[in-house]
Parts: sequence; structure tokens; C-alpha cells
Amino acid sequence: MHHITQETIRKAIVTIDNLNDEDLEKVFKKFRDKQPNLLKYVEDAHQAYGNEQLEYLLFYYFCLICQCFDHQKLNISCVSEKDINEHHFQYIEMMEEYVEKEDEEIIDSYIDQPELTKFLLIEFSEPDDDGTTLSEDTATQLFRICLSMVALLNRCISKE
Repeated sequence: MHHITQETIRKAIVTIDNLNDEDLEKVFKKFRDKQPNLLKYVEDAHQAYGNEQLEYLLFYYFCLICQCFDHQKLNISCVSEKDINEHHFQYIEMMEEYVEKEDEEIIDSYIDQPELTKFLLIEFSEPDDDGTTLSEDTATQLFRICLSMVALLNRCISKE
């Protein structure tokens, strides 16, 4: 399996964080066009939670996660509705088991992107550089949606 490295994650963060609003919009459109079903899945999850705080954060992390796969030069097919349907209930079961056992290996074995998973765990549990923290609900919701995105993209890596 092709794993995203810490170096790739850092490179993606620098890329996304140094974009002005117009260039960020261009990057978003690029990934939106490549992954329309994934974006719809993310938007549906956002609406299901009913947390307005998630909207911009999901926009940012959608771009960041897609940029990680892009920088790693992984050939990703478009996430299909079938991929999402097959993933959804397995993912919910995995998250329930993770919450019950508090064992990160459960997540690692399902997601199979250990560095990206570790990054997301830290990203949503620790304060930003400026000391800003997310509410527990927002951090949990963001973590779950982002992990789901990673799992779906990971399953669409071309075997070639």
C-alpha cells in the first residue's frame, strides 16, 4: 500500500496555508471536479451534524487531504457512490469499536494511512499555534469526517 508520509503532509500544509483566497478557491475547484461524490459525502455529513462551525473547516481539510494524496503522486480514481455506500456502515462500526476500546490500532487497520491518521488525531486534539481550540463536538465531528475522507481516498488508489 502507498502511504502518505509526514514530509508530504507538511508539504501539503505549506501549499494550502500559503494560498490566497482566490488560489485556494482554484485548488478547491480542482479537487471538487476530481472528487464530486466525495465532496457531496462531506457536505452531507456537515449537514447531518448541523454544526455551522464545520463548514469552512471541512472546505480547508478537504483541500488539505486531497493535496496530500496529490503531493504523494498517488493515482486516485473518483470515489463513487458505490464506494461510499460500501464504506459507510463499515466505517460506523469501526468508529463504534474505536470509541468502545479506545484503541488507535483499530483506526490504523481500517484507514491504512498511519501518518495522516496521526496528524488528524493531533490536529483536532491540540490547540493551534495561536492557542485556538475547537469545541469537543466540533473536533470529534471534524475528525470523523476527515478520517472517512482519507479512508475513501485510500481505497481508490490505483493498483497500477
